[in-house]
Amino acid sequence: MALGFFSRLKKGLSRSTQKLGGGLTSVFTKRKLDDEALEELEDLLITADLGPAVAERIIDSFRSTRFGTEVTDEEIRTALADEIASVLEPVAIPFEPDPAHKPHVVLVVGVNGVGKTTTIGKMARSFSDQGKKVMMVAGDTFRAAAVEQLQVWGERTGCQVIAGAPNADAAGLAFEGLKRAKAQDADLLFVDTAGRLHNKSALMEELAKIIRVMRKFDETAPHSVLLVLDATTGQNAMEQVRVFRELVNVTGLVVTKLDGSARGGIVVALADSFGLPVHAVGVGEQVEDLRPFSAQDFAKGLVGSAEAEAETAS
Repeated sequence: MALGFFSRLKKGLSRSTQKLGGGLTSVFTKRKLDDEALEELEDLLITADLGPAVAERIIDSFRSTRFGTEVTDEEIRTALADEIASVLEPVAIPFEPDPAHKPHVVLVVGVNGVGKTTTIGKMARSFSDQGKKVMMVAGDTFRAAAVEQLQVWGERTGCQVIAGAPNADAAGLAFEGLKRAKAQDADLLFVDTAGRLHNKSALMEELAKIIRVMRKFDETAPHSVLLVLDATTGQNAMEQVRVFRELVNVTGLVVTKLDGSARGGIVVALADSFGLPVHAVGVGEQVEDLRPFSAQDFAKGLVGSAEAEAETAS
């Protein structure tokens, strides 16, 4: 029987769950929640990529509500899942195009290799299945593979792809895409971009030019800027958010590659540090493997709670 999405999410978080859940089991086997236990728990949370700020807040909460009481690892897992969910709930916001903008222009940014093009294809498929007219711009013109990949997604989804010659001007393509999308009364226009972060000044210039040129046609574009992050990079994702927020007005995040090597705790640190909406998470290559982000499901999967185990087994 095929695994459900929650099961695949939990499987994708297995690396983090083994580190965090296994550590909880070793620290808390019916012992008092004293200073030593809290210190061990704080270290465990930080090494699981939740970040020092989140770890400190969780420890302060446990200290004020459970200090000195005898707890089991499962009681701590449940309480920890609740604490993590409380951090994630404010940012668990599904992506919804604004019908006031037609087309709603979505600029998709991120470093090379994070899954921008695949994310665009999956989102295009999802909204196309909802009856919306979707178009895509192959704006990563420096990588022929990215253009070809988006064209394949265009064939799969029946969505038009605007592409040019290798090394074509990305801003010009974006302008042409917006012009065509407007003429064809499209609901959504996704614009792929290059992600050469090692040359920050060139990337900044290119993204600024894409936005500037699109605004010659629609002064409100882009209406959303989605930053795609690879969950396997851990703390590097924090720096990517900082850099891209300097380059463009990032409006939301998509976290990909939540496979067995993912360092899922970083999503909690991102939520706490930046407060940007986390629109969706990806757990695999299939279209259905990109889903709206659920704070509760993610928190339960991350700590490996008994409830998560039961849901996965069912």
